[in-house]
Amino acid sequence: MTTPRIVIIGAGFGGIGTAVELIQHGYTDVTLLERADEVGGVWRDNTYPGAACDVPSSLYSWSFAPNPEWPRRYSGQADILDYIDRTTAAHGIRDRVRTGVEVTSASYQDETSTWRIETSTGETLEADFLVSAVGQLSRPAIPVIPGAGTFAGPAFHSAQWDHSVDLTGKRVAVLGTGASAIQFVPAIQPVAGQVTVFQRSAPYVVPKTDRAYTGLHRRSFTRYPVSQAFGRGLTKVITEQFTRSLAGENPLKNVLEAVWKVELRRRVKDPVLRAKLVPDFAFGCKRVLFSNDWYPALAASNVDVVTDTVVEILPHGVRDAAGVVHAVDVIIYGTGFTATEFLAPMKVTGAAGLDLNEAWAAGARAFHGICLPGFPNFGIVYGPNTNLGGSSIILMLEAQSGFIRQLVAAVAPTGGSIVVRPDAEERFDAEMQGRLAGGLWAGCDNWYRDATGRITTNWPGTVTEYQARTATVDLDEFVLSPL
Repeated sequence: MTTPRIVIIGAGFGGIGTAVELIQHGYTDVTLLERADEVGGVWRDNTYPGAACDVPSSLYSWSFAPNPEWPRRYSGQADILDYIDRTTAAHGIRDRVRTGVEVTSASYQDETSTWRIETSTGETLEADFLVSAVGQLSRPAIPVIPGAGTFAGPAFHSAQWDHSVDLTGKRVAVLGTGASAIQFVPAIQPVAGQVTVFQRSAPYVVPKTDRAYTGLHRRSFTRYPVSQAFGRGLTKVITEQFTRSLAGENPLKNVLEAVWKVELRRRVKDPVLRAKLVPDFAFGCKRVLFSNDWYPALAASNVDVVTDTVVEILPHGVRDAAGVVHAVDVIIYGTGFTATEFLAPMKVTGAAGLDLNEAWAAGARAFHGICLPGFPNFGIVYGPNTNLGGSSIILMLEAQSGFIRQLVAAVAPTGGSIVVRPDAEERFDAEMQGRLAGGLWAGCDNWYRDATGRITTNWPGTVTEYQARTATVDLDEFVLSPL
């Protein structure tokens, strides 16, 4: 097997980047299976008004595809999706993507050291190496609320925005105050008649140092790529300092918290509203959000912030825990994603019939977030404990792509299988949970935790540490079994 057949599930940043990494190193039999009709992942799905990235574009881009044409320091959804489309085409990935193909199950075949992949269309594929790149933020989380099915008006999740619904003059209920809501609420507030924001917990929101790039910027980036590369490097240094501050290693967190306090007082003059917007957890325990218009939007005369829990949805309104019924025409769920349900709803079966749900019964875990004992010739991109509290996830994805490519290289000459040793994975997981247990994210209820309370999403260190630890595969930590 000198030319292994590689199947990648998902055609977002992770899947496309992994395909490029493999092809550039001579592994050309690569197929990407994408359940949607287009590539793009979260940037294809999240088309809500105001959708944008909260990481500067110079860093939120592939290292192999710098983009001198970014229109802003923090680009919007349409520009990021266009970047993904153009890069996919430029690197010859487009023809390798099969859209409209949802993987329902994948099972390892012990006799042949291959993967059997079944799709919703009834088709079966075979692969020598399987990569899951479905991401952590691909499945919207919609809370189960009594009466939800009785609501007479439009109701949708922010990641499934219904653009046919005209919000002009409408009474809109927004459930949630996370990263999506702080972008779409300011975008709909000027046109809606009334916006009622139901807040379970207030986020920390600090200013976003955004600006439009001028023609001079773009000409400089094109003519002198080092100028954009410098900005990318500087941004990485700053975001790494922010990550370190979350671990208490430098004072940047304290500076940002002070900035938040000033911003809240400056933007929200009403002391009653301002009190509602003060978080009840330590700075950084939940995701710190970046916006210049969230607080002004909440302070607008047509916006009301409700801190009582939603207990029931009625045909024409929402009832809160205080018994108040809020009459609304539209409900928008800004309630995030099922981030801790990795690979769901696929059924994945490893060697000797090992079911992934059983392997992860006590919580999702993987060696470097990539490899699992009992699942040979298999890699995960954006797997357990690889999410970030700061910096660009694309840097993590590229590190994972390089690691997976090395696994393919190790097994390709002879065929057979490669799988991480259980003791190596156990040591890694013990280290991760030990570091996370003593960290900031353990101090509050956040989406980084699964139902058991285990932090399964986040990486406890810096990107630089992760890049160093995944730069070279140590084959002593794996079992190679030639055919």
